[in-house]
This record gives sequence, structure tokens and C-alpha cells, in this order.
Amino acid sequence: MNWIYEPWPWYIAGPMIALIMFLLIMVDKSFGMSSNLRTMCTICGAGNKADFFKFDWKSQKWNLVVVLGAVIGGFIGSYFLSTNTAVAIHPDTILDLKSLGFESAGTAYLPTELFDTKALLSIKNVLLLSIGGVLVGFGARYAGGCTSGHAISGLSNLQIPSLIAVIGFFIGGLTMIHFIFPLLF
Repeated sequence: MNWIYEPWPWYIAGPMIALIMFLLIMVDKSFGMSSNLRTMCTICGAGNKADFFKFDWKSQKWNLVVVLGAVIGGFIGSYFLSTNTAVAIHPDTILDLKSLGFESAGTAYLPTELFDTKALLSIKNVLLLSIGGVLVGFGARYAGGCTSGHAISGLSNLQIPSLIAVIGFFIGGLTMIHFIFPLLF
């Protein structure tokens, strides 16, 4: 029964993702998580304030089920199928992170220095998380979708704008981690 607690290998997970994408293409749907925020805002009445939110949200009910499945699946995976929540990262990366003040590097899934409830008492952490959230939201909207939508759905549909967006995501991520992140910590 140890296989339950191991990550699925690429040769199982990859074809499963490809199968889902094939099915979505066959029913003329595209996958993406950030579009669900628009749908949820529309359900809550944001269309009364901004035209962007005026659309038939009921046509996106299937995508809301995807979000619910991701939340439920994450809960089940985290609480029932995981024995170790530490991320397997290279020892040199652990040393680099510890030198920046992240003592939980290599022992926790998320750095407790940023995501623990005690971390919310720090004004710096709240500002970093808030500004980061706004930038991610703006970036997803500006790029016309999030990493999952572009990298999984857009690339599987051979969309050039998705390829450009994914290249931009990687450039942004590398710039952040190598140049900006060390300045913040």
C-alpha cells in the first residue's frame, strides 16, 4: 500500500492530463483556473459595477466543478494520502533558503515563515502576500489567463499567445527568484 503515498509518475499523470485536454477540446471547452474568479464575482453581482463581469456565468458551471474538485482533491491528498509534507528540494537550495531566513526549507510544504498563522502578525509578510496576490491577479488578467490555462489548455490547443504567455511566466519567475526575492529577504 506504499504506492498510495507516492506522487504519480509522469507516465501516468501526463497521459491523464492529455486525456482530459482531449475531452475538453472535443466539447469545445478550455481549461483555466483564473477564469473562475470572474465567474464567482459575476455570481456575487459584480456585473452591476463593471461590464467585464456581465456574461452568462451559467455556461461556466462546469469549470466551477473543476475548482471544487481541485479543493476536495487537495484536501484528500493532503490529509489522507500524504505521509510527508516536505518538498524534496536540492540540498544547495535548502542552504540558500536558510541563508535568507527560511529555516523551514526542506521540512515543510510551504515556508512557515510566510504562511504560518503567526506570520500574519508581521506587517512585512501581510504586505508581501497582498502585493504578490494583486500582481498575480493583474498578471493573469493581463495575460488573458493563468499558468494552468495557458500552459495546459492553451499549449495543447497550439495557441501562439499561450506559448508567449508561458515564456513570459518563466522569465518572470526566474527574474523574481534570482533578482527580486534575495532583495526582499
